[in-house]
Amino acid sequence: MKSNRFWAWLVFGLGAAYFIIPLIATVEFSLKMRRGYYSFDAYASVFSDPRFQATFGYSAIIGLFSIIVGILVVVPAVYFVRLRLPWLRPFVEFITLLPLIIPAIILVYGYIRLYNSSSIIPFTGSAIGTDILLTCAYVTLAMPYMYRAVDTGMRTIDVQTLTEAAQIAGANTVQIIGRIILPNILVAVLSGAFLTFAIVIGEFTIASLLNRPAFGPYLQNVGANRAYEPAALAVISFIITWGAMGMINVLGRFAPRTSARTD
Repeated sequence: MKSNRFWAWLVFGLGAAYFIIPLIATVEFSLKMRRGYYSFDAYASVFSDPRFQATFGYSAIIGLFSIIVGILVVVPAVYFVRLRLPWLRPFVEFITLLPLIIPAIILVYGYIRLYNSSSIIPFTGSAIGTDILLTCAYVTLAMPYMYRAVDTGMRTIDVQTLTEAAQIAGANTVQIIGRIILPNILVAVLSGAFLTFAIVIGEFTIASLLNRPAFGPYLQNVGANRAYEPAALAVISFIITWGAMGMINVLGRFAPRTSARTD
């Protein structure tokens, strides 16, 4: 028994060291911008850089719109599949997995080919159109995570009974989804939203090829031209990503514990 516990702790320690030691080294290097002293000069340089503020703000706004569009697409889709088209669920799950299989560079080149300035819908012909195209691309990238978060939340409630009760009370479909279903799966939706935000903040390929001033290309540009600021940006990105993951864990504690009726 003691031997098994020893090996378990040994494996855990090795796994933790694999992730923690590089992070500690990155943090230490980011503090060495001033020769002979530890300082936060690299972080001050990053936060005072107008490009950091502009690109991070841009990605945050695009991330917010991506979350809104993702919710408007995924929540009704999952609702109708679970309520009226349960036979379609395997096909929908397969389709939502495609963004994990298809590389982002293929996705963005397809968008550029379909929506260039000479096409019927010339999204790339204007800045606003390109922003819309970028938002749609991010919704697609985040689809596997948003769909599974919402589907998991939908499994915890009895969709059929809630829908029938709301219909008896005179509610239409939009009211049922907006006032009954969505509040009951809000924790799951927020989990998908945080995952979407984390994806948008660090994404490079699509934003770069669409030539948008996003945070991902800024990270790459700084990493190619400076020494200490990239380490500081890596730490900041790590904090943002793990902050989103931490919020998911916190929200998970408030998820409903009741089980839905088996299908």
